[in-house]
Amino acid sequence: MYLCRVSKKILDSIVFPKDLRTLSAQELPQLALELRDFIINIVAVKEGHLGASLGVVELTIALHYVFNTPDDILVWDVGHQAYGHKILTGRKEAFHTNRSLHGLSGFPKMEESVYDAFGTGHSSTAISATLGMSIAAQLTGDADRQHIAVVGDASIASGMAFEALNHAGVTDTNLLVILNDNAIGIDPSVGALKAYFTKVKLNGATDTENIFEALNFNYTGPIDGHNLTELITALKRLKLQKGPKLLHVITKKGKGLKQAEENQVTYHAPGKFDASTGELLPKNIENTPPKFQDVFGKTLVELATSNERIIGITPAMPTGSSLKYFMDAFPNRAFDVGIAEQHAVTFAAGLATQGMFVYCNIYSTFLQRAYDQVIHDVCLQALPVIFCLDRAGLVGEDGATHHGIFDIAYLRCIPNLIIVAPRNEVELRNILYTAQLGLDLPMAIRYPRGRGSVIAWKQPFSRIEIGTGQQLKNGSKIVILTIGTMATNALEAIASIPEAEYIACYDMRFVKPLDEKLLHTIFEAFPIIITVEDGVIHGGFGSAIAEFSVRNKYRNTIEIIGVPDVFPEQGTVEELQDLMGISSEKIKLALQKYL
Repeated sequence: MYLCRVSKKILDSIVFPKDLRTLSAQELPQLALELRDFIINIVAVKEGHLGASLGVVELTIALHYVFNTPDDILVWDVGHQAYGHKILTGRKEAFHTNRSLHGLSGFPKMEESVYDAFGTGHSSTAISATLGMSIAAQLTGDADRQHIAVVGDASIASGMAFEALNHAGVTDTNLLVILNDNAIGIDPSVGALKAYFTKVKLNGATDTENIFEALNFNYTGPIDGHNLTELITALKRLKLQKGPKLLHVITKKGKGLKQAEENQVTYHAPGKFDASTGELLPKNIENTPPKFQDVFGKTLVELATSNERIIGITPAMPTGSSLKYFMDAFPNRAFDVGIAEQHAVTFAAGLATQGMFVYCNIYSTFLQRAYDQVIHDVCLQALPVIFCLDRAGLVGEDGATHHGIFDIAYLRCIPNLIIVAPRNEVELRNILYTAQLGLDLPMAIRYPRGRGSVIAWKQPFSRIEIGTGQQLKNGSKIVILTIGTMATNALEAIASIPEAEYIACYDMRFVKPLDEKLLHTIFEAFPIIITVEDGVIHGGFGSAIAEFSVRNKYRNTIEIIGVPDVFPEQGTVEELQDLMGISSEKIKLALQKYL
């Protein structure tokens, strides 16, 4: 690891990029050492994304040194590369609040700083956004303004990035795309484009072979992304060139911390570690429930052992989704398609037409990127693709760009789609088992990030009847209807109330189809009905219950508890659940109004 050994740090004198531009070029390598050290020491304690930001330290310094930011526009893609950028743009003193409640966002955020020209929590958006800004500059007579999109962590392989390149190549905009080529996103990059970049790095590429020249970009590279002299020279030259251009830089993710360089997947977001040694701090996970994603991954391996038609798909998240277990066990039946959610969904649809049992694992927040494919290619044709929506609900410190709070609302309106939310690991295991017994329709299984509540989860499989709920607790006056892991919060709330005998709780399990037989029984027995969900209220699970009530002309009192009409910020899951009103304590307060 690089450590600062000088008494007075250059970084201490840098508040904004204008301060950086007063330095001599000879001072910049020392600043790079200090900036890396600063990132390492804070992330070691506060956690967050590490490897990506370490890899672009020199590039970050060079960009702010050469270009007149924020007048010159700089967009980071994906935004977890931007820690150094935040530190150099007026947020150094607040950086210890990164990813904390009411603190700095872990991603660029327009309302946080004028230097964050565009919010980038999801990948592959920067070229499109920056192209729009550069065309706006032309139209308003500001054609000399520079527009830079830094595209890294495999984001260039996404279809949207190529749509933007295709458009930009027929313009004369003042656009610079910097390809931060580090051969890895969160997991190692995949696909033909990776093979092409490997060839370029090893052998160079002639103009006839250069994919970017073919798209009418002026191509430079590849160059060493850790060589400040080479970077600054290239950027100064490109600053004077008109029209779309691309600078190809080679970087190492995790640069400056040995463990992060050697174990790039783990150190993408390593949790707490020892800043002086780089070693991960031990976590006491003895006698703790498993992570939901591990239950998914290990159960799929178990099922696939006896069902050779099971297929697993992920768009660039094999480790995060735990599909890696399946990939290791059945490499010929597992597909990481890269950052390409649209392709993942339609690819799954194609496999399903041939009788395959396709488990397409996509984070809830990323399935939004493939909404048309879910409707047109899967549900319209009633193809039984099994969508496994990891990170559903409030995800915590990644914040507004990553919360999986919209899936119930945006999926519930689609015909031919089953929507289920298991409340614990055993229920997840059983619905995964049920799905491969045969479905007539596609299914979306949503489950949260992190650990569940059942230690002894690996139990014999049991088929779940589609569209059925379960009573978890009896009562006489008030009933809580829950979906997914909100059952845990609801039962905790009930247990904390002296009048608990008056309160019943049902896990409805399925948002679609609803267990209408059970609902009729509930509406006839309980005058007060409270619904609880870890998704948005508007159009969500509670809305479905209210629609049932109106359709059947019931007059029960209904209160819907869920995420209000806001974008929740970053913070711990516990903090955010309380802030959104879905913690056990807030559910308790809602119950007490009726007792």
